[in-house]
Amino acid sequence: MKKLLFLLLIPAVCFHLHAQNTPEDAANAYAGKEYSKAAEIYEQLLKTNGESAEIYYNIGNCYAKLNKTASAILNYERALLLAPGDPDIRYNLEYTYSKTVDKIESVGDFFLVDWWHAFQNLLTTNQWSRFAITCFLLFIGCLFLFFFSRKIFLKKSGAYFGMGLLALIIVANSFAYNQKKKLTHRNSAIVFAATVTIKSSPDNSGTDLFVLHEGTKVIIKSKLGNWNEIEIADGNVGWIKSEDIVVI
Repeated sequence: MKKLLFLLLIPAVCFHLHAQNTPEDAANAYAGKEYSKAAEIYEQLLKTNGESAEIYYNIGNCYAKLNKTASAILNYERALLLAPGDPDIRYNLEYTYSKTVDKIESVGDFFLVDWWHAFQNLLTTNQWSRFAITCFLLFIGCLFLFFFSRKIFLKKSGAYFGMGLLALIIVANSFAYNQKKKLTHRNSAIVFAATVTIKSSPDNSGTDLFVLHEGTKVIIKSKLGNWNEIEIADGNVGWIKSEDIVVI
């Protein structure tokens, strides 16, 4: 009886293993220009294996080939959250944004703020955390030199390098915290409606303020019922229905 059950289980197990798609299956579908199939497989892999910058990036490429601009941008943005320093993701994202209807001029930040953010985006949360730990271990070494070395040169070196490392530890931890916050408190979204009118209040009877199109990125400021108060790159604010956007 046990042998019979074992024999019956073999086809079921084989079928289950066969049904589990692999990254190679998705890559082959993409190479064969079966972009919808490739996107479906990659999305299944996301559900199975969890978030991955590489998979989001590949999904974005699939939707870009299918001319589904909003879906491509959404997945590129999600990939960039996980790998902010990846130049390929950033390039494809900027190129896809160039194909959207809305050309909104950003208010912009002071150039030093832009540089600071660009420096922060060089590494991921985990990479900044590892960098901070490395600096801390070196800082301990500098403290050892300062307190236990008998040579004045080594004491001074330990003090100066220690202060520099302490500053790097603070900066790295700050960057790691900011990157983590972006991942856990996602307040950006992509417009998925072909055309949507932004209202002055969370109600259909509100005044029409401006029109947005598919693929535009917005910042969610607050939520009331089925409505979201959003802000666009030029600083304009209004209300949009939740069903018209997808959170990054």
